[in-house]
Amino acid sequence: MEPGTLITLVTIVTSAVTILIGTLTPAIVEGRAVLKALEGITRQPEAADDIRSTLIVSMALLESTAIYVLLVVLVLLFANPLIERFFGG
Repeated sequence: MEPGTLITLVTIVTSAVTILIGTLTPAIVEGRAVLKALEGITRQPEAADDIRSTLIVSMALLESTAIYVLLVVLVLLFANPLIERFFGG
């Protein structure tokens, strides 16, 4: 197998695993955050506004990690810097 093809194949497999882990993990953590927020709201309904605003900020931060993973995977797939570095284009 040609080295450029091998690097492309390894990059595709790595990107697939990365996007799987990089989107699954924030989804699980977001679900747990919502669960804990709902538990907190049911225990203290008067603090619902504070809990809700904190939850929204934390969900945005968690979702940004998935977006960064998507960005890195798209760079690896469509503008692979490894091919230029090792094979000169």
